[in-house]
Amino acid sequence: MRNTTLLIVLLVLLGGLSVGVFLLSREQTEIRATVAVAASLGGGVEGYDRALGPRPIVFPDDHGPHPAFKLEWWYFTGNLQAADGRPFGYQFTLFRSALSPPDPSRPARVSNWATNQLYLAHFTVTDVEGGRFQAFERYSRGAAGLAGAVADPFRIWLEDWSVEQAGAAMPAMRLRAADADLALDLFLDTGRPIVLQGDQGFSRKGPGEGQASYYYSMTRLDTKGTITLGAEQYPVEGLSWMDREWSTSMLGDTQLGWDWFSLQLDDGRDLMYFQLRERDPTHSPYTDGLLVAPDGTTRPLATSEVLLEVLDTWKSPVDGAVYPSKWRLRIPGEALDLTVVPYLADQELDVSVRYWEGAVRLEGTAAGRPIQGNGYVEMTGYGDNAGLPVS
Repeated sequence: MRNTTLLIVLLVLLGGLSVGVFLLSREQTEIRATVAVAASLGGGVEGYDRALGPRPIVFPDDHGPHPAFKLEWWYFTGNLQAADGRPFGYQFTLFRSALSPPDPSRPARVSNWATNQLYLAHFTVTDVEGGRFQAFERYSRGAAGLAGAVADPFRIWLEDWSVEQAGAAMPAMRLRAADADLALDLFLDTGRPIVLQGDQGFSRKGPGEGQASYYYSMTRLDTKGTITLGAEQYPVEGLSWMDREWSTSMLGDTQLGWDWFSLQLDDGRDLMYFQLRERDPTHSPYTDGLLVAPDGTTRPLATSEVLLEVLDTWKSPVDGAVYPSKWRLRIPGEALDLTVVPYLADQELDVSVRYWEGAVRLEGTAAGRPIQGNGYVEMTGYGDNAGLPVS
């Protein structure tokens, strides 16, 4: 972490403060510097645990934090509809970043403010009918109850933004976040099994030692609750997706970012696909995909089985970065041919690590029959300081 992110870290450490909230809208004219995704996911690894190979993924323990690793996140996205069919998208993500590796020889600090953990959260709402995308960002140190994560009973939080276990056991959860004139209050649950991505939860991102993460997903969470926009409150329901990863050094020197798709088809299947992008520019061979059947059984998808074609682009008004904005995604072995289109072209988060993450709709054919669905797409390494070296 460096540039603006490094400055924020120093403020948190030295001032003992929860760094403020930023409402990001297109009416703002200030352009803040950002740090490259590759920079934040590379860097020093000495003293940290690393993802070196498959290991048992154990619940509920692995729902909670892994402080011996440098970085991890809890990622929630969803497409919801009001009673009149009005569509909304949302994202809630909590990141934990270690500021120094664990050191058992170092005496424990007794201060309630003492910590080597920084938490960051992103909260967005896509109001499709209103044509408005809003994004918020918060930082806080993992001390004095300001932010943290607990495995059992499950809870992650940053101030009053939180996701917590809502029943006797996971995956029943309640998600709450509010800022400015926006608020989410959602209940999520599913009967579908947790999906282990990659090799039994070990997701390789490159050829180097430790260039990987541990990764699992809840791909179809039935979701009900309310979205508040100003004075209006909308009862909503739909589907959410939860991704969970922890790592120390995912990206290598030659990698710039990734394009990641989570798609929920109306025939009950779910599809995860990501491709890493190299700086030359080409796509890394460390691309991965998984097709989840309605009964929860999974089928890994090799790189050669997925054909992804960019059909259109969108230019950011913030810095002129050009993002893909429409795709054709084909899996010939499944007779699946999809067109993926953002609900709004502008779903770019202009935050300390700039990236595009937004709600998408899809339509196409499966074995020759019409199929539709919704999902989310994340694209990194386009709108941040993409040309900067990792080290």
